[in-house]
Amino acid sequence: MMRARVVQVVGLLVALVYLVPVYWMVATSLKRSEDVFAIPPALVPNPPTTQAYVDAVLDNEAVLQGIRSSIAITVPTLVLTLLLAVPAAYGLARFRLRAAGAVILLMLLAQMLPTISLALPMFAIFSEWGLVDSYAGLVIANTSLALPFAVIMLRPYMLGIPQDLIEAGMLDGCTGWRAFLQIGLPLVRPGLIMVATLTFVMTWGEFVFGLTLATSDATQPVTVVLNRFIAQFGTQWTNLMAVSTVIAMPIVIGFIVLQRFVVAGISEGAIKD
Repeated sequence: MMRARVVQVVGLLVALVYLVPVYWMVATSLKRSEDVFAIPPALVPNPPTTQAYVDAVLDNEAVLQGIRSSIAITVPTLVLTLLLAVPAAYGLARFRLRAAGAVILLMLLAQMLPTISLALPMFAIFSEWGLVDSYAGLVIANTSLALPFAVIMLRPYMLGIPQDLIEAGMLDGCTGWRAFLQIGLPLVRPGLIMVATLTFVMTWGEFVFGLTLATSDATQPVTVVLNRFIAQFGTQWTNLMAVSTVIAMPIVIGFIVLQRFVVAGISEGAIKD
């Protein structure tokens, strides 16, 4: 009993450490510019104001375009990643391939590479194919980053699909692929939701590819637009925090709605391989 309470207290302290910067971001976005550097600092905005959201978001076409660009990049990346990761993970789990271990190792190594080390070669390659400063190029780049992660996370779920069910479906007249789609895929729904959520987070918050491969304001994601509030002669803190809050909102809402699937997906996937 005592040990459980200690774990709860430690967990609460860790959660507070992560939540304090989030609270400070939101609180700063609701302050007036002259109150940001008040001494002592005000823990609660008094009075709170939403002027920063009006100035930096609603009346700022660059930020609105950045949000539209982020949506245009994130949604296709999410769909393409799942379309490629599901059959790849199933193939690595279902078929006894000699090179399966080497493929998984290469994917793990790809996850260790810094994003900037991938962005520069991609810029050179995409320049030859006319993909620089295009949504298609950014989708391909972000998919290449998310795909190895998605395959690695989904493979343990694919290993947990009972092959007897797949074979029973094939005996009833289904092809192998149809049996997987109709019988096997619903069994790995927690894994799919978990991978989809984490892929969304990775893509929505991606900065390096957006900065390197998008050269015009029309295609730059909102994470790159956010950098404009950090000027040479000072930072617009209230506007910066307002835009940061808007960027964080889809991630926070997504995790609140899907947290049980994400936690269950990570924990189940960890014990199935």
